[in-house]
Amino acid sequence: MKTLLRPALSLFVLLSAITGLAYPLAVTGIAGAVFPEQAAGSLILQDGKPVGSSLIGQNFSDPKHFWGRPSATAPQPYNAAASSGSNQGPLNPALVDAVKGRVEALRAADPGNTAPIPTDLVSASASGLDPHISPAAALWQTGRVAKARGLPEAQIKALVDAHTEGRQWGLLGEARVNVLKLNLALDALKN
Repeated sequence: MKTLLRPALSLFVLLSAITGLAYPLAVTGIAGAVFPEQAAGSLILQDGKPVGSSLIGQNFSDPKHFWGRPSATAPQPYNAAASSGSNQGPLNPALVDAVKGRVEALRAADPGNTAPIPTDLVSASASGLDPHISPAAALWQTGRVAKARGLPEAQIKALVDAHTEGRQWGLLGEARVNVLKLNLALDALKN
């Protein structure tokens, strides 16, 4: 039995060191060297301090800011530790009620806006953490933001256009606007 136990334990320790230490350290080191921003969490810094990540949405509710997609995470919105969708199908009455409530809230926040509300402003993403909205969703909000800030709507629309990201590599996905980056640029404007 001793003759079998010693090689088994030696192999266990060796493989644990390789797969549990050496490999993760090597991959982390390579990622940090090749993709330093992504390896650090894609943090957005302002005055040298992190204000968020470009990969995780934040809950904006002030009328002076653009609002992102609804988040289905609990107990608080955009909780990265609880990433998940609502798992409610299109025929689920709870989803229908939630969307109706979101539509009413958006209409109440901007009663003069009679344009159709883009879907991504009333439906949560699969992860509940989506940091982006469609350009249509951002443009839908420009009137409210301009009015709340006392700025011309054309200036706010130009800011949205400047922060609209195209398809990845020109062919994957759709055009999108990162809400945090847009709001930071909005806060940097002189009123």
